[in-house]
Amino acid sequence: MSQLQAGGIGDRERFLALLKGKSYEKRKVILSSGRESDFYIDCKQTTLTAEGAVLCGRLFCEMLAKGEWPEAVGGITLGADPIVTAVSLTSALLGKPIPAFIIRKEPKKHGTAQWVEGTKNLRQGMHVAIVEDVVTTGASTLRAIERAEDAGLSVSRVLAIVDRNEGGADTIAEKGFRLEAMFLKEDVENA
Repeated sequence: MSQLQAGGIGDRERFLALLKGKSYEKRKVILSSGRESDFYIDCKQTTLTAEGAVLCGRLFCEMLAKGEWPEAVGGITLGADPIVTAVSLTSALLGKPIPAFIIRKEPKKHGTAQWVEGTKNLRQGMHVAIVEDVVTTGASTLRAIERAEDAGLSVSRVLAIVDRNEGGADTIAEKGFRLEAMFLKEDVENA
């Protein structure tokens, strides 16, 4: 059995330490929601490292294994790009491969003018998981769900690395989906 298949003891703690060290900043910022915040969590700083990608893939696959295993995994560019790649690669190494897809922020301006990349690996009605790096209001998550459903996919799971606990999970729940967060903002702040 490979180290990946065995799952590392302490993966969650190590990933959290990476998030705290590389992704968390205590400073004033304007979030994509337009809200002002006194801290920022840029998960890409962690998920784009080799170790962060491995841990992200492992931890999300562990989360996915605790419910309906999706037939594909996707999310909105740019935050979800390294996540869906890590999850897809890890799923293949676990012998349960699922393809990744990426949802654009706006449709392609040429060629097919599509919103979703990776469609050759998808089929109508396919059960998919939507992943996010950070959820604040839930607006971008709901856009991802809408775009996936418009593409004929059936969203069965919604997961995030961090839930900022600012109403996003409730907004997502109002639309009939449950947010499964790996960490809450307090976990990252207090790591």
